[in-house]
Amino acid sequence: MKLLVKLAVAGALLASFAAPAHAEPITGAGSSFAFPIIGKWAQNYRVAKSDGAEMTPLDIGVDYEPIGSLGGEVRVTQRATEFGASDRPLSSEELQRSALIQFPIVMGGIVPVVNIDGVGPGQIRLTGPLLADIYLGKVKLWSDPVIKAANPELKLPDAPISVIYRSDGSGTTFNWTDYLAKASPEWRDKVGVNTQVPWPVGAGAERTQGVAETVKRTKNAIGYVEFGQVVRAGLAYAQVQNKAGNFVKPDPASFSAAAASAEWAKAKDFSLMLTDAPGAEAYPIVATTFALVPKPRTRRTQEVLDFFRLSFEAGAADATTLGYVPLPETLVKQVKDYWAVSMKAGS
Repeated sequence: MKLLVKLAVAGALLASFAAPAHAEPITGAGSSFAFPIIGKWAQNYRVAKSDGAEMTPLDIGVDYEPIGSLGGEVRVTQRATEFGASDRPLSSEELQRSALIQFPIVMGGIVPVVNIDGVGPGQIRLTGPLLADIYLGKVKLWSDPVIKAANPELKLPDAPISVIYRSDGSGTTFNWTDYLAKASPEWRDKVGVNTQVPWPVGAGAERTQGVAETVKRTKNAIGYVEFGQVVRAGLAYAQVQNKAGNFVKPDPASFSAAAASAEWAKAKDFSLMLTDAPGAEAYPIVATTFALVPKPRTRRTQEVLDFFRLSFEAGAADATTLGYVPLPETLVKQVKDYWAVSMKAGS
């Protein structure tokens, strides 16, 4: 599936060009986690570029393909797109090898979702070690005493748990497995952290939407998806125990509480994870989507930076509406300062 937003030329400009100039749209690929907000920002970009001082005779739009974070990393590294979007922060060494810059664009929550008769949104409670044991195949039934201990008032079936995971190279999986590795030494040692891992049990589905749809049609299933997709699909979700020992409901407030602890200024190239953040109200599985843009600065890469500049300045409310956490103003300034330094000639 592709999202293609094109900028139509205003009538007055069209009248002054016998053959109006055209340019290929800005191309991007990667994170399905961030696809809804990138799509909304692309619509905003079209409006901004056709309004007043931003008006241009070029047919410039945004063509973004949500193929998963790993796919986005590969595409931009091969220069098959003009930007990538990944929920996995690349190291400074990886960025240098591929001549890329990296910066955060939005944050949001990754949520365990279930399909259990009689269990509604937020009614089931799960801990990190318990989630790891379910995905390791050690806890096989919803009636397991460990699950009952965390949910003494909830009626759960004596039925096998159907485990669903992302089969494609996914930044959502990277953050999910990073959280499980922090919660469970056994997960860390046996499975590890990556965009794709050797899943001990379960069935795979492609992209965030695929996991959501598979959970929705599979009785007694569990999966993990981006929070906005949970809301849009009407899925039942779990409260997750955080580092402070509290069971926390996933919502923008608890995601913001986790994001508040991030020390971005100390992270070189913004390479930072937000999973298992401290704080009494912090939701423990929060991810950041990063934009990957090639060096050096060209007209096309400048257009990409302009797209994100406009998105930061005019798209924060849209991010909140869709269930994400927009970058705070201080972080937006850090990103813009980073552009100025990292995209200098010879940098």
